[in-house]
Amino acid sequence: MSDNYFSGKVFNSTTIQPHLTDPGEFENCQFKSCDFSSIDLTEFVFSECEFSACNFSLSTLNYTALRDVKFIDCKMLGLHFEQCNTFGLAFSFENCELSHSTFYGIKIKETVFHNCRLHEVDFSESDLMRSIFSDCDLAGAKFERSNLEKTDFRGSYNYSINPEVNKIMKAKFSYPDVLGLLHKYRIEVF
Repeated sequence: MSDNYFSGKVFNSTTIQPHLTDPGEFENCQFKSCDFSSIDLTEFVFSECEFSACNFSLSTLNYTALRDVKFIDCKMLGLHFEQCNTFGLAFSFENCELSHSTFYGIKIKETVFHNCRLHEVDFSESDLMRSIFSDCDLAGAKFERSNLEKTDFRGSYNYSINPEVNKIMKAKFSYPDVLGLLHKYRIEVF
């Protein structure tokens, strides 16, 4: 085992800092109020980990492995998730701030976004089939050539999705926010 392998540990902002100089592997670990902002996490591996109240804003995620990872109450501004290692890529987000991040072109089927702010997030060409966006603010989020089949948008708002360039068969929407499918047409609904 590597000196930078950890299993079942709990980290806070003070205890994690010494382990961020070289890529490490973290399995079934918890991270509480850790500051990863602007940290280079290239080639780090996180498997079955939970991050709560952590700041990842502007972190580098080149070949970072995120396998069955939960993010709760995290600040994650400007992240490029498309740079992550795609092998086993799976995560969920609850009460997170993900504005200005990008998921361009990645397969993240069945991903859960609950009560998240997703302003200006780029989901272009991503596969979000059977994902859940519940109570999310999607103002300015970009969906182009995305697979949104069977995706649940009920309770989410401020989205604009063009049904002509996205796959939306059997997607779920709630009224009145479903009108976000009509923005392209610039029609008025009363």
